[in-house]
Amino acid sequence: MTTDGTDSVLLRTEGRAAYLTLNRPKALNALTHAMVCRIDEALAEWAKDPAVETVVVTGAGERGLCAGGDIRSIYEDARTGGSASADFWRDEYRLNALIARYPKPYVAVMDGIVMGGGVGVSAHGSVRIVTERSRVAMPETGIGFVPDVGGTYLLGLAPGELGTHLALTGAVVGAADALLCGLADHYVPSALLPELVAGLAQASVHDVLAAHVRQAPPGVLDAQREWIDHCYAASTVEEIVDRLQGSGAPAAREAAGTLIAKSPTALKVTLAALRRARELGPLERALEQEYRVSCAALASPDLVEGIRAQVIDKDRAPRWSPATLTEVTGSNVARYFAPLGERELRLAATDSPQEVPW
Repeated sequence: MTTDGTDSVLLRTEGRAAYLTLNRPKALNALTHAMVCRIDEALAEWAKDPAVETVVVTGAGERGLCAGGDIRSIYEDARTGGSASADFWRDEYRLNALIARYPKPYVAVMDGIVMGGGVGVSAHGSVRIVTERSRVAMPETGIGFVPDVGGTYLLGLAPGELGTHLALTGAVVGAADALLCGLADHYVPSALLPELVAGLAQASVHDVLAAHVRQAPPGVLDAQREWIDHCYAASTVEEIVDRLQGSGAPAAREAAGTLIAKSPTALKVTLAALRRARELGPLERALEQEYRVSCAALASPDLVEGIRAQVIDKDRAPRWSPATLTEVTGSNVARYFAPLGERELRLAATDSPQEVPW
């Protein structure tokens, strides 16, 4: 297998399994373009290798699987008007589609923090494992961005309006709520992970899961379905905020406060992207739409400002432009969905990811 001189993705095979470890623990295993290409290369080779029956994806260190893309690099690219981020997203979204259609069991260990791009390399897999330590989120609106890596597709499939709530607020969910929202399949206590991961080298996914899966501790979203489904069914972000503020539920009013602090443009584009994704059909069509949106965001002031406030200067005081929801016009939103011409991302598949009974 070709290497690029980096040890940020560790690869090995043992018995019937191939193991892929994201290995940037000091950066919470944030994805770089080189990592995406290396993962893609490994998966392509393992797909053809008859000795590999299962692929297992984990993250190095104690903090989590992956916190997302390398947003410091995106910040520099956006600030200087470059195109490196668009190239990165093109390959990343292709990888997300590959994972969703992978011909062998793809076991993603979603222990600890799993956000943004980390969701992209895990939640499209066929076997998605969460633990009591899992913290899953798509927090893009907080940096002036929009859920990508197939996030609009995944959240669009969540029951009721749970996906809209998670997409707009960037709320972090634990194991039970990730299972409820369709972002994961199985709960395994973190203490059992070493045994489970090692066992996949010797036995089938079905048999190993049967020995390790447990009942997840209770979550919080199921009890909040009534106000979530009512408030987020509104047709505009302004009305969603009004409904949340008028709700008798303290958690709803808290959500309203969360939304008010987010990028107004990102909120409106996210709502439009999510609603459109529900009508697009398969994952590939949603990824193509997300590529348009992401490229447009790269040229928007809010992405640079959001990353500056949250990651670079860490003053947590972004100055959004436009500053309010009412100032974000329909044409402002429509710009994010404009065709890219020859720069369009085009993915071949035309039907939904297959369901395979492992």
